[in-house]
Amino acid sequence: MNDQIKDNIQNTSTWKRVLFIVIFWLIFNLVELVIAVLVLFQVLALLFSGERNQRVLDLSAQLSRYAYRILQYVTFNSDERPFPFSDWDYDRSTIDSD
Repeated sequence: MNDQIKDNIQNTSTWKRVLFIVIFWLIFNLVELVIAVLVLFQVLALLFSGERNQRVLDLSAQLSRYAYRILQYVTFNSDERPFPFSDWDYDRSTIDSD
């Protein structure tokens, strides 16, 4: 085996990243399920009240932003680990800034 490949395989930071990718992929799947429930709730709220629920809109916006940050991390487009390893700053003002 090539020495470079051997060094890459033994690199602990790479294996640490892989572990975090697995953890965040599991979290992403949970967030995806919660978003699906929120979508269903929002549709029902719209059907029965004729209006969108603002609290559900805010929560779904935050979760969408969080899911985006998870995907950025697991696809190596970002090295910043999402919450709980960084601050939860997913309010509407940060959503519109990207």
